[in-house]
Amino acid sequence: MTGVPEMSTGAAVVCMGAAVWLLGEREEAARRARLLLADGGAVAHGPPGWRRLTGRLRRVRGRLGAEWWSAVAGLVLAVPGASVLPVVLGAAGVPLMRRARLAGGARRDREQRADAVIALCGTLAGEVRAGRQPGEALLRAARDCGGLADAQVTVLAAARFGGDVPDALATAARQPGAEGLLGLAACWRVAVDQGAGLAAGLDRLAAALRAERDQRSDLRAQLAGARATAVMLAGLPALGLAIGTALGADPLHVLLHTGAGLGCLATGGVLEGLGLWWVGRIVRSAEGVA
Repeated sequence: MTGVPEMSTGAAVVCMGAAVWLLGEREEAARRARLLLADGGAVAHGPPGWRRLTGRLRRVRGRLGAEWWSAVAGLVLAVPGASVLPVVLGAAGVPLMRRARLAGGARRDREQRADAVIALCGTLAGEVRAGRQPGEALLRAARDCGGLADAQVTVLAAARFGGDVPDALATAARQPGAEGLLGLAACWRVAVDQGAGLAAGLDRLAAALRAERDQRSDLRAQLAGARATAVMLAGLPALGLAIGTALGADPLHVLLHTGAGLGCLATGGVLEGLGLWWVGRIVRSAEGVA
């Protein structure tokens, strides 16, 4: 039972950090509610020292991404393990988790742009049917549809001052998720050059983009099980360490202070990393083919 005090110390550190974090969230929610009920007036809440502490915690949390929890976990494990190796491994995990977080943010931005393109096509079709000229209709539709802030400047300038709207749309379509603007540019060019119905083409384009989005959503839902299984399997070693520590076997000491333990730790880490990479590769390949 030599590892029980160290485990208790590590658990206490984790619980203290989680409590401070949750209290900061609760204080922020209460502050917003009081400001809303007071019609935006200044409302005193809590001791000044506590307000300063929660404010600093919120600022630190805003500057630090979720990837820094890897370093925090390394520090917590270093206490019961009496080794600097968890700190090194936690610091090494920071760039990997940052890369995953940035990839997730890029995916959300891409999906938001795709939804904005679909909304733009539908709104533009409605404006054209209402009897407005294509340039005026595009100005109104682009203002009403968010998610394309980077592309709005070029497209609106071309529509307002008689520029090349299809070329501006094609340029804006280079952004990830905005590829549907290429179809809008083609519909615009055909409608202007050949006098075809712009609204009908936009309806077909919006339907095609919507079907493609639904297909991606269905595929992502089908692949969610594989992702969840990979995450669960990746967490099993940590669960085994926790069970061994609770039983008094002191697995951290074996892993961090013996040659056989270090060998098992290195081999297991490499195999787990390869497994996660392989599952991610399979999922990305399936999404790419679809």
